[in-house]
Amino acid sequence: MSFVARRYGLSPSLLFSWKRRMLEGGHQAVHADEEVVGTSRVRELERRVRDLERLLGRKTMEVEILKEALDLARTKKPTSPLSSWGGSTGGSR
Repeated sequence: MSFVARRYGLSPSLLFSWKRRMLEGGHQAVHADEEVVGTSRVRELERRVRDLERLLGRKTMEVEILKEALDLARTKKPTSPLSSWGGSTGGSR
């Protein structure tokens, strides 16, 4: 370890703490029966979740707006039939 620390200009205690953290994380992952995932992958997945939640929110709003528009359109329908639809006698077939 000391050789590696000197070669890369790092403190040996820093390398030992990195090693300890790596081993602790590995033990936790093995104990939890989970895969060890890098932080960059976690950040990428969190960003993707945020984007999908934002998209879901937009789509939910669109659905609500369309439902309201449909309700308004239904209430504005005429209640009496049009005269041209009635059984008028004028017109040839």
